[in-house]
Amino acid sequence: MPTRSAAVLTSGTANAAKLFVAALAFTSAYVGFSAYSNASSTPQPATPVTLSARELPVTAPAEELATAGKVTVSVLTDGGPGCAKSYVARSLVVNPGPDAAVSYRWRLARWSPSAREWRTYLADHDGFAAPERTVEWRPRVSGNPGWYRVELTVEGADPIASDRFQASC
Repeated sequence: MPTRSAAVLTSGTANAAKLFVAALAFTSAYVGFSAYSNASSTPQPATPVTLSARELPVTAPAEELATAGKVTVSVLTDGGPGCAKSYVARSLVVNPGPDAAVSYRWRLARWSPSAREWRTYLADHDGFAAPERTVEWRPRVSGNPGWYRVELTVEGADPIASDRFQASC
């Protein structure tokens, strides 16, 4: 009996070795074919792209458009859906004491027909320490149509107001 089991063991080992060699050959062929196809698929040469830009002259920066004693208001194009509108208010603030800081206050006022007066809708404040500066504020009116104006009060000076403007849907 020992010779018979040795023969079975030998033939089983031979079959396993044959399967292992076949699997190794298949894997080698697959890897070789993949490497060949990747090597033969060279990328196309890059096509040069020429970029060009137009030069437009700047007539006046935003800082030059602002003047002392006047508040200008513009509508921004980034307004949201419905009645949401964004505005930018600008003015030039001259510091009466250039060696000290100056404070200023913005106020977005809405006209109240029932009270017949301008009422505060939004407010903000800021300051700086320089001889003069162009100041800017970006209020947003959302879902409240009516007449508005922007007021700027500089510390130690009378308030100045923009022209009135209408926010509508």
